Amino acid sequence: MRKHLQPKELHIRKVGGHVLYSHVVMTDAPVTIYIAGQTPRDVDGNTVGTGDMRAQIRQVGANLKAALAAAGATLADVVKTTAYVTDCDEFFRHSDVRAEIFGQDPPTSTTIEVKRLANPDFLVEIEAIAVRDK
Repeated sequence: MRKHLQPKELHIRKVGGHVLYSHVVMTDAPVTIYIAGQTPRDVDGNTVGTGDMRAQIRQVGANLKAALAAAGATLADVVKTTAYVTDCDEFFRHSDVRAEIFGQDPPTSTTIEVKRLANPDFLVEIEAIAVRDK
């Protein structure tokens, strides 16, 4: 069982009409999956979308989906993400892509602006925690 909560005492952050994250996700599921920070590299190790954060967010979403599938989970099982971005303003311009990835009940989320990521061409890296029933 998983329940997304948006307490009325807390502001619900929206950009472009999209709720950016759930404040609270409760679960009693027994399997927890931790996904390392995913970067905008394709399966061959090439950086996708150099200079294009929108393309990089999409690639990171595809990488998260693949990592979750390996653990028998889906993007719907994600309860927490941490996004490291080189430009918060640019990242939030693409909230519709995040909504495409995570749907109408988004996970809890933290976004951190950093000076640089592991590769100077990376604009975004996202790690995730997911839970699923056995």
